[in-house]
Amino acid sequence: MSPVLADVLQVTALIVVLALVHRPFGDYMAAVFSSRKHLRVEKWIYRAVGANPDTEMRWPAYLRGVLAFSAVSVLFLYLILRIQDRLPGSLGFAAITPDQAFNTAASFTSNTNWQSYSGEADMGHVAQTAGLAVQNFVSAAVGIAVAVALVRGFARSRIGELGNFWADLVRGVFRILIPISVVAAIVLVATGAVQNFAGIDEITTVTGQTQSISPGAVASQEAIKDLGTNGGGYFNANSSHPFENPNGFSNLLTIFLLLVIPFSLPRTFGRMVGSVKQGYAIVAAMATIWFVGVVLVTWTEFAHPGTASQLAGGAMEGKEQRFGEGASSLFAVSTTMTSTGSVNSFHDSYSGLSGGVLLLGMMLGEIAPGGVGSGLYGMLIMAVIAVFIAGLMVGRTPEYLGKKIGTRQIKYAACYILITPALVLIGTAVAMATGNGESSMTNTGSHGFSEVLYAYTSASNNNGSAFAGFGANTGFHNTALGLCMLLGRFLPMVFVLALAGSLAEQKPVPETGGTLRTDKPLFTGLLVSTIMIITGLTFFPALALGPLAEGLAA
Repeated sequence: MSPVLADVLQVTALIVVLALVHRPFGDYMAAVFSSRKHLRVEKWIYRAVGANPDTEMRWPAYLRGVLAFSAVSVLFLYLILRIQDRLPGSLGFAAITPDQAFNTAASFTSNTNWQSYSGEADMGHVAQTAGLAVQNFVSAAVGIAVAVALVRGFARSRIGELGNFWADLVRGVFRILIPISVVAAIVLVATGAVQNFAGIDEITTVTGQTQSISPGAVASQEAIKDLGTNGGGYFNANSSHPFENPNGFSNLLTIFLLLVIPFSLPRTFGRMVGSVKQGYAIVAAMATIWFVGVVLVTWTEFAHPGTASQLAGGAMEGKEQRFGEGASSLFAVSTTMTSTGSVNSFHDSYSGLSGGVLLLGMMLGEIAPGGVGSGLYGMLIMAVIAVFIAGLMVGRTPEYLGKKIGTRQIKYAACYILITPALVLIGTAVAMATGNGESSMTNTGSHGFSEVLYAYTSASNNNGSAFAGFGANTGFHNTALGLCMLLGRFLPMVFVLALAGSLAEQKPVPETGGTLRTDKPLFTGLLVSTIMIITGLTFFPALALGPLAEGLAA
């Protein structure tokens, strides 16, 4: 079988499986967040934290819950990392330095999982499991909770209440993330992924050199890192490491895991607002952008210029022979268009144009299909803006799902879409102006600039992947990128919840003959166009200095 045909079959199989689970899984999540019943283990947790899960919250109270829980998470993880050397199972590793501990705590709490460290050389068993893996679960659940709160804002009227944050958080962990992660971890172990708490092994390589191998609870962390669109690898090589990703089946499974919740949440949205067609319109926009990205990156990697690349059948530098260009490109697009950051190849080795597509996937706001929860609420914000633009074009007050999009709502949406570009562009500019960006670049010229731009795009969009040539472990970058991760995660949530609260207070507007149908292909096209225009106007100059300049010069 030719490599191209194998890659086509792989993408086809992935699409078919995602389509098959879209309806039942989306309906299940809608039932989870609509249920009035509480599991016994959930009741124990509510008692432990002193929360009443049946108390409805308005958006300021919901936001306080999100921020308070996340602040405690940052402090808890920071403490674990700072005292790692005193904890059991430290494997002899030293405590993490203050700036790197801050960066890592901010990273995993914000669902970014940016890593300026090598896991197998810096993190012991307790830090990996009780610290990093726990945050993989709860940070993903926070994103789902905020998305569900926004959906309730569209679904409810004249009450202003968005549910209970603590109930949404706990249900997301215990009814969605843990059950699927357990099954996925067992399957990964069956494929050859490592799962133990052994000590460091010293082995002799085929060249006679000594190498230290640090095993651990890899399969369980691999499952939630992808399912929760986290991305933090147990090893520095991430999903290109055979202990994490042993073969082609495990590779396709991990891609499925990082896409399944984001692509199913639009169905949850449709069920909760009472119109599954609205969910189909959203998922169609997500799928269109994702599929075009897969095609473009795969094509540019197979057609990479250069004699060596052509003789090899494509650009194989920085890619695993086990996966090849097609599976690597599929993984790269899927991880940058979600907020995952997991990688099975070095993005630094991709062609200039391919790297540009990967950057663009993050610059879109990671909404195709985006991170767990964050992809849905990001796409709904874009839908609000698309409806507003359509209303201006026809001279009619814009409406979406029976809610008027007035001055207040569009201000919230505008603030949301301005935060991330500001962090990306200002962060990159400061790094380059102070010399900290240039000193961390492995390459010079446009490719070196792309390394810096990619780092701040990845951090501000809560992605976590990196151009492998960028040296991030400095005091400046650990602090600056940590701040970008926290601000890029939680500032947008402020405006999402404020928008949800304002929508929930409204009285539904009856549909008329002049109402824009937002469940039709025309609206999906308008939504995709709005996303591309806004992103293009914002980031084109930066892209022109980096990946576009490199790609056109090749």
